[in-house]
Amino acid sequence: MFFSQAGARPRTWEATPSERKKWVEVFKACDEDNKGYLSREDFKVAVVTLFGYKPSKIEANSVMSSINPNTSGILLGEFLNIVRKKKEAQLYRNEIRHIFTAFDRHYRGYLTLEDFQKAFKRVAPKLPERIILEVFRSTNLHEASLTAIETKCVLKQTEL
Repeated sequence: MFFSQAGARPRTWEATPSERKKWVEVFKACDEDNKGYLSREDFKVAVVTLFGYKPSKIEANSVMSSINPNTSGILLGEFLNIVRKKKEAQLYRNEIRHIFTAFDRHYRGYLTLEDFQKAFKRVAPKLPERIILEVFRSTNLHEASLTAIETKCVLKQTEL
């Protein structure tokens, strides 16, 4: 409900031809010895090149365990799919951060019940006050405010 009313981008995202070309170039540059696939270490270098961080051991293990077991590494098609999903997740996190920042009118890093109520009045004016209060309380059992992470959970709940 919330995302469609707010006019937010859908969850699926497709790369532009220039982005896809860049990803292919990175794949080729990181494919040491032109094997036709990326080893675990090649993949780490590719992630650093595209996203600016070194993937953790857990992330690398997850990716390597998700590829076709009949191959020695990550093929180009698999790599493009992995990068697309990572980019999509990155855009979604940025969108959540942007929404939270818009709601956090006093730049405190959290939302009070009043902030929360004002935000929902602006984006979902017909949503009953009782629902807004229930959502705030259900995600905020110990504090009188919501952090960015809690707000992300609330936004997911209100999508229904």
